[in-house]
Amino acid sequence: MSQMKNFTKGFLKENPVFVLLLGMCPTLGVTSSAINGMGMGLATTFVLVMANFVVSLVKSGIPDKVRIPSFIVIIATFVTIVQLTMQAYLPSLYESLGLFIPLIVVNCIVLGRAEAFASKNTVWSSIVDGLGMGLGFTFALTLLGAVREFLGSGKVFGLTIYPEHYGSLIFVLAPGAFIALGYLIAIINKLKKA
Repeated sequence: MSQMKNFTKGFLKENPVFVLLLGMCPTLGVTSSAINGMGMGLATTFVLVMANFVVSLVKSGIPDKVRIPSFIVIIATFVTIVQLTMQAYLPSLYESLGLFIPLIVVNCIVLGRAEAFASKNTVWSSIVDGLGMGLGFTFALTLLGAVREFLGSGKVFGLTIYPEHYGSLIFVLAPGAFIALGYLIAIINKLKKA
């Protein structure tokens, strides 16, 4: 039961984007479309799960003085794997996400979960926590990207819902990320209180 609680807290109680307000740089930077949001979210999920797995395995062998640098090296290893794989097999998504892929290394969600959870818990609990937080992050980025894409261009995942000339350009641009995120956070807060 506690494993399920660890898994669902990333979606509900401790969603990294809507509740904890972590990882705002990629959240605002790459969510101009639903596919970009999903791609970034899944890349971060992979890194989060694998980093939590390795950190929980080697936690007893890492001296306190080099704990954070060690976590960053572990995270950077998996970010490099994601980056090279995406560059080889998903070049258009890789181009679209650009600099935000290497920035996963310093994403406070990944480093925070390695420090706060994986370094203090079992391997299985750490994997479940990473998966829950990662999928919660993916959900948030995909939802924000879908809202922005729908309002800005009349599409969702590239499928036309209404003619593009009825869309509002601001939602495709940077200010639209702030506006859409603000409204989504307000809606989620309202639903949590209900």
